Amino acid sequence: MKKRVCFITPPSPFLLDERVFPSLGVLMVATVVKLSGRFTVSVLDLAGVSNFLEAVETYLATESPMAIGLTVTTPQLPAAVKIIQIIRARAPSIRIILGGPHITLTHTAHIREQNAQNTCGRATDALEKLLHLADVLIAGDGEKAIFLALGDNPPKIINADNPKSDLFLTNQDLSGLPWPDRNLIDTKSYHYTIDGIPAMSLISQLGCPFGCGFCGGRHSPSFRRMRSRTVSGIVAEMEHLYHSFGTRGFMFYDDELNVNQGLIAKLMTAIINLQAKLGTEFRLRGFVKSQLFNDEQARLMYLAGFRVLLTGFESGSPRMLANINKQATVEENTRCVEIAKAHNLKVKALMSLGHPGESRESALATRDWLLAVKPDDFDLSVITVYPGTPYYDEAVPHPSKPEVWVYGRNGDSLFSQNLDYSQVSDFYKGDPNGGYASYVWSEYLTPQEIVELRNEIEKDVRQKLNIPYPGSAQAQRYEHSMGASGLPSHILRSSS
Repeated sequence: MKKRVCFITPPSPFLLDERVFPSLGVLMVATVVKLSGRFTVSVLDLAGVSNFLEAVETYLATESPMAIGLTVTTPQLPAAVKIIQIIRARAPSIRIILGGPHITLTHTAHIREQNAQNTCGRATDALEKLLHLADVLIAGDGEKAIFLALGDNPPKIINADNPKSDLFLTNQDLSGLPWPDRNLIDTKSYHYTIDGIPAMSLISQLGCPFGCGFCGGRHSPSFRRMRSRTVSGIVAEMEHLYHSFGTRGFMFYDDELNVNQGLIAKLMTAIINLQAKLGTEFRLRGFVKSQLFNDEQARLMYLAGFRVLLTGFESGSPRMLANINKQATVEENTRCVEIAKAHNLKVKALMSLGHPGESRESALATRDWLLAVKPDDFDLSVITVYPGTPYYDEAVPHPSKPEVWVYGRNGDSLFSQNLDYSQVSDFYKGDPNGGYASYVWSEYLTPQEIVELRNEIEKDVRQKLNIPYPGSAQAQRYEHSMGASGLPSHILRSSS
């Protein structure tokens, strides 16, 4: 009899709407385990489930898997901790495998502390807590590492974030992987549209080689190294989704679509040809790097069906861009918006506050830039120093204030409160009408002043540009029944 394995996507209650795009990473790992033929695979998708702990208890009352794998981003960790506590209490013999970005980034930060002979750093402490939480930790790519985690006597930490390891995915590995089996989740319960067309997400390449100080994985090979699928494989997956689900909308979740200059023109041309073959039109959305964006890319992207581009411009202050190590100027960011608009592409500007040396002047420069370039939409977030970011990894303890860390660049400083990420998640996004929290500050702004400035700028820009606040009218919150019928299909799906 096949052994049972369950994969869990924890909820993300900090988001306005959790049923927008599913987590493709855990879905890919579940797919390769399923296709191995050695296991019966279930996926417990808790996105948007309000009573998610009761859902876990209901599952454990009827199923006894040999292992449960959870994927976690940093803001999902508090929910994952609660899920694991339920599993330990109800079924202590189940092997708990923990992977995902937070594990990878914390492990990377720990390795840096080891190499610096800093044996009592905060990343090492954070990793120790994770080791007590789970039986096996997977850092880096999970598609091969999962079989080691499911084997006899697995190590406590599986390092698949090492390019010299056979567990680290190469371009050839990436192109040879199966597509995520979206039938393992209820795709109909997810909703996102581009120009009114229902959309699914996919990934054509992994990694971003740039070194922005706030960005996770800048020292992690699996996040930093560019790895690309073949154009033929990407287009084949799009055709598969079109025939299997009727999908004509696609959100590309690549870090930056145009970082690989050799890929983007070929990919756009292939997508154009696919639509001609199918006799249909796609609508696409994705991220671009501003200083690499040009007219030819914009022309081809529009012809391929792109209608919305997202770009991390981050700030309207030259000083902040330098301190972020953004490697883009205000002028290049402005030019990016102008090129997009000239080709009828909408732009969502991703902005942030709370960088080294952030002041009221630099924050208002961000406001003024937004008002000048007039993006179609924008986000304005408060920075958090995640493990695996330069702001975290390269910070040092404050000389006189316990639990305060200092990151410096170009003579400016960023101060941050040391957080227990297993307990705190309100640093991420939040209620746009005032629910943000800041755990960072500069020489010029307190945490409260950063939040107040963020709210002030958000309100001012949205009013003057007539951009509505992101609404939650479409958000779906689920509450499963504890009846004998078990879990509904939008929460649990199984496949042999």
